[in-house]
Amino acid sequence: MQPDQEVINRWDRSAPFWEKHREVIGQMLAPITPALVEDAGVCVNQTVLDVGTGPGEPALSIARLVGPEGRICGIDPSAEMVACARNESARLGLKNVQFEIASADRLPFPADTFDSVVSRLGAMFFPSPADAVCEMLRVLKPGRRLALAVWHFAERNPFHWVLSEVMGRHVEPTLLDADAPDAFRFATPGKLLKFLEKAGVAAPSERLLQFKIEASVPVDTFWALRREMSDQIRNKLAALPPDQLAIVHREALEALGKYETGRGMSFPAEVIIVSGSKAYPA
Repeated sequence: MQPDQEVINRWDRSAPFWEKHREVIGQMLAPITPALVEDAGVCVNQTVLDVGTGPGEPALSIARLVGPEGRICGIDPSAEMVACARNESARLGLKNVQFEIASADRLPFPADTFDSVVSRLGAMFFPSPADAVCEMLRVLKPGRRLALAVWHFAERNPFHWVLSEVMGRHVEPTLLDADAPDAFRFATPGKLLKFLEKAGVAAPSERLLQFKIEASVPVDTFWALRREMSDQIRNKLAALPPDQLAIVHREALEALGKYETGRGMSFPAEVIIVSGSKAYPA
């Protein structure tokens, strides 16, 4: 299946903001990476694939883990996101990481290339999840593991829903098909797991990861970050008249303020991690 060009365009437009807020976004999503590393069996000297790497995470973090003798490759269909990832890799001076523009369902690698495959919050946007899982299995070495993290239900993730509630009072909500590319496409337990089962993943399993999304910034700075990193929020705000925009601004600060601590922002969060391995040839 061809990638959804509008989805790619949204991520291209968001890339400068993800780069701008790289440090804080990295802090917010960092707790997911160790769980993926554990479930995918990532260790030193391995060759690892990060599918849907965006501006370079968790590939850049894993590059340090696998060490100079290891190798990490991150792929993403957004050219602008890949450019951000390459720039950060160069800035950090990492020699064991590369980034390529590619879709999850058409991976540009030979079979049996990687020791581990991970994807952090990317599977929800795959044009064809079934094809993507099959491709991950194809490039994975027999006996090795893959692990994918996706958001659990919106109401269990106030990082998302508090602003959705605010925006919903002022802008008509966008109604999406249950299988449309969206952050909560695989929020229902078992939904993504079925794709692994159908693809023939050995011993597929899923678990719920509960953690904290934390950002060491005050609420007003966080609101600026949150509205900039989301193409949908930016577009909806741009369509509002100034007086209504001021109301949304006030209500957003009030809603987000409930999660402000003495150290910045802190939200309870939940993701589902599905994992399994590639069976050995019969």
